[in-house]
Amino acid sequence: MQLDFFDIPSPCVGICQSDEKGYCLGCMRTRDERQGWGSFDNDDKQKVIKRCIQRRKRKLGQGKSKTVEQQSNEIDLQPSLLDPPEKTQTSKDSDLDFSEFEL
Repeated sequence: MQLDFFDIPSPCVGICQSDEKGYCLGCMRTRDERQGWGSFDNDDKQKVIKRCIQRRKRKLGQGKSKTVEQQSNEIDLQPSLLDPPEKTQTSKDSDLDFSEFEL
């Protein structure tokens, strides 16, 4: 069991429209999941996020006219908590000078 020190933030990304199944186009939550978010404990919030990830994968796999990813790319929003983290590349030949730092 993992210790929960922080509350899990809402996965809302500001696209608050429902698709034909009633899922939010931005976060893929149902209406009940959106309205009850504040009263859910962290275990319930984690379950909702896992269901949202599954819903997004199913929706992207169906090849709808516009996918959730395309819609969020059209509007400049903060990244969703459902998106995988971006990998940053570090260069080996860095221009940083660490000569003034002591170990």
